[in-house]
Parts: sequence; C-alpha cells; structure tokens
Amino acid sequence: MRDTGRVRDTGRGREMGWWRIDTDALAGSRFVVSALAETTAALMALRWRSAGHPGERDWLAARLPAFQEYLAAEPVTAAVLRAALGRQWIADYLTPPPDGRPFEEELESIRATPDAVVRTNLRAASRPPGAALRARGLGPRTAELLEWVWAEAVRPDWERRRRVAEADVLVRTRQLSLGGWSAALSGMRPGMAWLGEGRLRINLQQRPPRGLSGEAGLVFVPVTPRHGWVAWRGAHRHALVYPCEGQLTQPATAPAPQALVALLGPVRARVLVLLESPKSTTQLVALTGLSLGAVAGQLKVLLAAGLILRRRTGRTVLYARVAAGDVLVSATTAR
Repeated sequence: MRDTGRVRDTGRGREMGWWRIDTDALAGSRFVVSALAETTAALMALRWRSAGHPGERDWLAARLPAFQEYLAAEPVTAAVLRAALGRQWIADYLTPPPDGRPFEEELESIRATPDAVVRTNLRAASRPPGAALRARGLGPRTAELLEWVWAEAVRPDWERRRRVAEADVLVRTRQLSLGGWSAALSGMRPGMAWLGEGRLRINLQQRPPRGLSGEAGLVFVPVTPRHGWVAWRGAHRHALVYPCEGQLTQPATAPAPQALVALLGPVRARVLVLLESPKSTTQLVALTGLSLGAVAGQLKVLLAAGLILRRRTGRTVLYARVAAGDVLVSATTAR
C-alpha cells in the first residue's frame, strides 16, 4: 500500500506514520523527475475525478470521457484498477519506486509483475472483484492502461509538466540550502514534517516507524497532479512522491495581447501577463521555459519601468504587477 495525495492519505497501514532516516541515508537521498510517477498521479486524478485547480479541471473534463470509454471496453482492466487503486489503499505493484529512467523502462517493472504477485496485492484490498483475481496477464494489462494515460493525457503536455517538476526541485533544493531538511521537507505533503533526530513524519497516522539506513536509496519525486504516495522495494529502494508547489501548477494565463507584445516584446510581455499573481523567479522559469538568467533580465527591466514590484516573503522573493502594470495589460487587452 502507499500513501496518497491531497484529500486522501493512503499507505502501508502497518508501517506508515513516520520514518527514521539515518545520516547516510539522508545524505544519499536525491530528487528525481519521473514520467511514470506523473502518469500514475494522472491516473489517480482520472480514477477519482479530482482536480486541484481550474487548469486541471479543464484537463480532466477533456480526458475523462475517453478514459471512461477505455475502461468500458476493458472490463477486466477496470476491475483491476478498482481493486488496485482504492480510497485508502494502493497495490504495491502499481507504484514501484521511480528512478528517473525513460517512461517505458520504468513501466517494465509493472509489466513484468507475475500474476501471483498482483493477486497477492489485490487480495489486500477490502473487496477485490473476482474478475481481477481470476484474470491472467494482470501486469501487462496495468501497463497498457498506464501507456494509454501517458499517450493520451500526459505526453502531449509533458514538457510543461517536466518544467514545473524541475522548478519545484529548484525551490526545494534552495529551501534545503537555506533552512536544512526541516525547511525542504516540512509541508511537502499533508501532515508531513521533519521532526528532528532523524525522524520524518509521513502522515498523521499512528503507526510503527520504518527505518532507512545506509544505502536506502531514498528519492523525492514531484508530480503536478495533487496526489502523492510512498513506495519501497525491499530495504534499498524508497520513494516519496509529492505534489508540486501549488503556484507552479496553476494554469497559465491567456497569451499576451499582440499590442503588448508589440510594445514590450514577446518575452517581456509574457512575463508581465504571468505576474497577475505573485510568482518567484523559479516559478516563472517553469511557466515560460526560459533560463533563469533570461527571466531575471526581464524582471530587472520591468522593475526599472515601474510595472512590477519585488517583495520578500520569508526567504522567498516574489514579483507581482503594480497598478501601472495592470493598466498597461488591461489597455492592450481591450484593443
């Protein structure tokens, strides 16, 4: 079982509440961006019809009919999905710890899962349907479903999703450099907090701890849907999948008006439009696909022109439009 997302907190119930991580395991941990984890989180959003922001609601509305049609045509796969992905439980085989390899390579561990292993996982569900337990080729069926979600619902937008995840990693590593693991990990997921003395609380459940030591292979994996989980294989592969920072995943605003583009240039106009709400430099990097230096240069010009302001919130520097910037965008939009 795993521990998932925003409104639900599913887990390996007998072991979930907190982890004890020794110094070597923590020193060897790293952030990983995974196409398979992103696809699995998208599958959760489709399965539960859940969306974290208006842009994700539009995405869900556009993909849900085809997803439901796929499951209607594959009743055994639908039964496996219902059993493997529950409200308070996720089957082990569905969420192998990501390692950042290409999608198909990471997917292979699911495809190759023996039926006996899948059935053992599914029997842990509260009411596994008989069709899911009697069928054969359960691993390949699950892999085909994930391939469909990847091709139809994630890959068309993967470059933006990847940039958002990479920007979240930048935010987290900056927090780590400024405030240590407590700052980087606390608040990463609902109920999660660094407790000190090597203790990482995963959720608010009262469960026995799980120990990670030496070469435990701990990775932190950001995804853009508002779902997350933990996963491990044996004693040497552990993963904590978490939702990206909220503002990074917000939908991009409408394209910059042509009159504003003509006045400021396409890049500067785009940055000014995005600053309708406060954003950090790393968030702008994620939303625009520009380099950090290019974004910083545009912000410098907009600040000098009196169109935006710069303010510090804690250890984060945010930029936002001022009244003059709002007037300029509104005037060019109305043309």
